[in-house]
Amino acid sequence: MPFFDVKQKIEELKSALNNSVDFSSRYFEKNGQEIGMVFLKSITDQALFSEALYLPLQTYEKPLDMEILRNDIIKGTDVKIIDDNEMVQEILDGKIVFFTNFSDEILAIDFLKFPTRVPSEPPTSPVIQGPREGFVEDLQTNITLLRRRIKSPDFTIETLRVGSVTQTKVCVGYIKGISNKKVVRKIIKRLKEIEVDGILDSYNIVSFLQDKPNSLFRQIGNSEKPDVVVSKLLEGKACIIVDGSPIVLTIPFIFLEDIQNSNDYYTNHHYSSFVRVIRLFGLMISLIAPGFYLALQIYHYNILPLNFLITIADTTQGLPFTPFLEILFIFLLFQILYEVSLRLPSYLGLATSVVGALILGDTGVKAGLISPPGVIIVALSKIALYTIPEEASQVTVLQLLFIIFGGSLGLVGIISGLVYLANYLNTIDSYGTPYLAPYSPRIQNDLQDAIFSKPLVQIKTRPKSFNPEKEKIK
Repeated sequence: MPFFDVKQKIEELKSALNNSVDFSSRYFEKNGQEIGMVFLKSITDQALFSEALYLPLQTYEKPLDMEILRNDIIKGTDVKIIDDNEMVQEILDGKIVFFTNFSDEILAIDFLKFPTRVPSEPPTSPVIQGPREGFVEDLQTNITLLRRRIKSPDFTIETLRVGSVTQTKVCVGYIKGISNKKVVRKIIKRLKEIEVDGILDSYNIVSFLQDKPNSLFRQIGNSEKPDVVVSKLLEGKACIIVDGSPIVLTIPFIFLEDIQNSNDYYTNHHYSSFVRVIRLFGLMISLIAPGFYLALQIYHYNILPLNFLITIADTTQGLPFTPFLEILFIFLLFQILYEVSLRLPSYLGLATSVVGALILGDTGVKAGLISPPGVIIVALSKIALYTIPEEASQVTVLQLLFIIFGGSLGLVGIISGLVYLANYLNTIDSYGTPYLAPYSPRIQNDLQDAIFSKPLVQIKTRPKSFNPEKEKIK
């Protein structure tokens, strides 16, 4: 008695896939033996299918059995035996499902093909020196980029499916013996607990992984560069790769990672330390400059030098707005220009942001709506914001809060806001790693590559902040 009614099985699969327009099947019969092959032509390499599977079947003259099919006829690199209940999912994954009327074995053959982007330098992470490869939207390509750099059997990748409808593949990568086992298990546990219809990008799972999902500050690292992710894996972290996303997540995460940059490791360590200090200084300017200026102008003008105070008085005389409303108006004007430049076509975006800022700022000053010092202060804070572009979204919100604090409470409001902010950041914990490590708490070992960095030859241990299984670097 035949194991499968091949024609009936093809119809069952067609019905299970809702008669999809890209459903395709092949029925083959020779010497009383029937073979069925089902696949989705939209994601299958049909030329390879014809050459590596269909043509060898047609030209083979002897009786067939599954062992001959697997070893001699099917010219595929990935052939596996699956169960009946796995057939639909394998087809949706781009496999060709192969079944016969003379065996109960069902084969899934990987001839997957779909348009992919060639790895290139990520637009968000350009480098002056160093590797220029970036992750793409294809999961297998991203794993290959990591495997190419970590040629160790200890590099482990575990795969899950997330999303009841999309069934998106999500991979957790870590180096066995270096990454903390508790962190890896916690990540996998949280991924398994996600109950949503679909995952379209790595950012969709971020809130499920964060210990404080409602926090303004991000607690999960991310990168588009394989060399950066590999360096974090070597520190003892784990990475999460989502099919369809060029952004790879890394866990645990600390605030200091945003101060650092991949360029720092491809240049002199003295210069890297200097640049990190500049970034930190730029972050502080961006955060408090508008609110600090507002506090001095309204409440503490006696602190200002006399000449500067006279200049401010001359330029603000006759303005229709109060100092608070003026700074708030300029802040919102710059933010609107930024949002417009992001969404316009690339050839218009730059021109709009530059010309718009110049024309509106100059015209506003000449019309007596805003003052030159106000424009300069807000523009300076917006420019300084991008010394650390990863913090742009959080700091933009904080800028507005500090404008309110400075305008309502003066320097007392600014200082109180900074104290509260520092205290709040100290309460954030990312998978057992303090957010402000290695400065709060102070971890002496990790100061070797914090704001000030040592030469790589002098770094002998991994950061203790991330609780790696093996601290010493061979």
